[in-house]
Amino acid sequence: MPKMIVSIDGVVIKEVALTKERTTLGRRPYNDIVIDNLAVSGEHAVLHMAGENVEVEDIGSTNGTYVNGQAVKRQALRNGDLVEVGKYKIRFMHDGAGENYEKTMVFTPGMLPPRTLTSRPAPLSAGAAPAVPLSAAIRVVSGAAAGREVALLKVVTTIGKPGVAVASITKRHHGFVLSHVEGIEYPRLNGKATGAEPVLLKDGDRLELAGTEMEFKQQ
Repeated sequence: MPKMIVSIDGVVIKEVALTKERTTLGRRPYNDIVIDNLAVSGEHAVLHMAGENVEVEDIGSTNGTYVNGQAVKRQALRNGDLVEVGKYKIRFMHDGAGENYEKTMVFTPGMLPPRTLTSRPAPLSAGAAPAVPLSAAIRVVSGAAAGREVALLKVVTTIGKPGVAVASITKRHHGFVLSHVEGIEYPRLNGKATGAEPVLLKDGDRLELAGTEMEFKQQ
């Protein structure tokens, strides 16, 4: 079931499951998702759901509605997208969104052993621009799941411990980006906290989340 995770300053304040065709968001108390802040309009935005598809529509708000940093009028949402209204960040999550999305990789004992990646990028023709490598993976290097390797074959893969700290890795045309999803703890990249903005990953990057260290591998 799709849901919206509302946070401010990195602290999750509510989670709202999307169960209706039309879910309203705004400052007024009659909205389905109420955000009591002057930067949010009384009737700010609407979430439209049709089957597995969800779209966000700005309905003439004063300060606008943003998806992944871009102002939108109406925009289809993908698992892991970040909707911003005022200072509030609302993460769209849909674990059952179909074959393009991986479910959360949870760090628990008894996981499967590492698996070998077999997919490789197609060879480039003469004069062609380099394409984003098609093969990438996350390898767990500490904790109970150490040694496990998960191929990033889907558009979005979420990692972490639900209720503690969750992040997403999204495959985009220019590479793979890491984003904070929920929890007070932000992912650490090469020893430094990442913050709220998505970060482009590079081969060999070290990630740390929910007490587990991982390595990003891109071929």
